[in-house]
Amino acid sequence: MKVLFLSPNYPLEMQDFTRGLAEVGADVVGIGDTPRDGLSPKVKSHLAGYLQVPLQNPEAVLTAVRATGVRFDRVECLWEPFVELAAWLRERLGVPGMTLDTARAFRDKELMKQRVEAAGLRVPHHTRANTREEVWAAAERFGFPLILKPIAGAGSADTFRVDDAKELEVALARTAHVPEVSVEEFVDGEEFTFDTVCIDGKPAYANIAQYHPRPLQARSNEWISPIVVTIRDMWAPAYKPGIELGLGVLRALNMGTGFTHMEWYKKANGEVVFGEIGARSAGGHLVDQMNWTGDIDLYREWARAVCWKSFEGDTRRKNNVAIIFKRARGQGRIQRIEGLERYLAKYGAHVVAEQLLRPGAQRRDWLQTLVSDGFVCVRHPDLSATLQMAQAAATDVTMYAE
Repeated sequence: MKVLFLSPNYPLEMQDFTRGLAEVGADVVGIGDTPRDGLSPKVKSHLAGYLQVPLQNPEAVLTAVRATGVRFDRVECLWEPFVELAAWLRERLGVPGMTLDTARAFRDKELMKQRVEAAGLRVPHHTRANTREEVWAAAERFGFPLILKPIAGAGSADTFRVDDAKELEVALARTAHVPEVSVEEFVDGEEFTFDTVCIDGKPAYANIAQYHPRPLQARSNEWISPIVVTIRDMWAPAYKPGIELGLGVLRALNMGTGFTHMEWYKKANGEVVFGEIGARSAGGHLVDQMNWTGDIDLYREWARAVCWKSFEGDTRRKNNVAIIFKRARGQGRIQRIEGLERYLAKYGAHVVAEQLLRPGAQRRDWLQTLVSDGFVCVRHPDLSATLQMAQAAATDVTMYAE
């Protein structure tokens, strides 16, 4: 099994997906912008070959791949910007897997919603806009509040909630660099994920997580410590409508084999509404959370699925897992962390990871990375206990920078 894997070194979790491919018996050839000398030792140890090519240049990528003389069995990519490139390469190289038409529906938020809506599933009212005038026309049709987001974006980058005309002007100015946007109805409700590893469109593994608070709110307020919680009892009645929605979306978008990450809303009246979906794994350490939820290695099991259409991991869910992202107060370098020792003394038995920046480290730009200035991750079989520990990390541990 020879696999061409796009961007094996970045983002960071791609290094473990590279490992997973090698561990299930694939000969992995990586291709990406990173110089060979810049690859992490982990990645180097699991690659059979590497091509340094700018992924933004599809023809250069195709030329370099053909020049190897290797007939690849799979072309895989889990980094959002190049999911379509992987599909384009499959079609030109005659490799099985997701087609370009299918990949586009997972990337283009308007096309995505059109196909989901055509399947009879509830989506926000939406439209595509290329000009200021088109955005204003959509605002008049939908009314406020509304959401402005890139057509081909990832996560909540360049995404804004707009409550009135003045805020719309601000959002238009801040998205002036975005060539095409989606204008959507704002759905008021709790926000969840539905994550899967699929084999021929059917989930071999599934996960539900909840955001506390919703990502858009967390991205709008620096003082918030965002929390994401994987739900142990995801098959409880409260989540059933979201799971049914997710399964319908997979069918509507013709999902084949691989990872998916979907977001959905649950309104106060119980109605569930589709948000968006990517044909990729989630970022922000959510794959690690899923691994800790059931003591599984989804990096390896994803690889087994795409290479051999098999899944051998234990899908039993043992814990709820909460990750708490911290943002330091002030700017510059981290000076001190208060409350961490007390927190670890009280909850340390349930802490599975603690990766806060230490004094002397430069603060990260919280608007550019969910991980911000580090995180604490806890797990517990009881959801209320997990949430209690998460809230304590959010409120009782404080980082300072200057």
